[in-house]
Amino acid sequence: MPAPDAPAQPAGSATTARVVPVSRLAAQPAADAPLVVLALCAQWCGTCREFRLTLERLAEARHDIVFAWADVEDDAELVGDLDVENFPTLALFRAGVALHYGVSLPHEAVVARLVETLAAATPRAAPGLPAEIEALARRLSQPGGG
Repeated sequence: MPAPDAPAQPAGSATTARVVPVSRLAAQPAADAPLVVLALCAQWCGTCREFRLTLERLAEARHDIVFAWADVEDDAELVGDLDVENFPTLALFRAGVALHYGVSLPHEAVVARLVETLAAATPRAAPGLPAEIEALARRLSQPGGG
């Protein structure tokens, strides 16, 4: 007996893709400099695949924030020489300023608190971040960003 088809998802549901691929972010950076939450993950990472659902839910709640996804292998040309050692890793930036870079536990409340805190704060570069993440933040914030 064939498996039943998956039910259709209503428009605006949590499975509607609000998390954009990093290539789209690089091609069309936002002009009004919103907070950007970039998940650096890998397709083979089961935790990352689960984490994507968390980002989708957060994106549905915050339309003023850009949520993006980068597969460190498939998007290596765009993410450059970042040394991502653990997954998932988050990079948050605004207007070319790197605000946060680090491994994130896939706990929705923790990620939401980080996002809310940085969304409300004046953009200020986080000290001690790798030069590669600072360069990525600048590159993805420029017109034609990739």
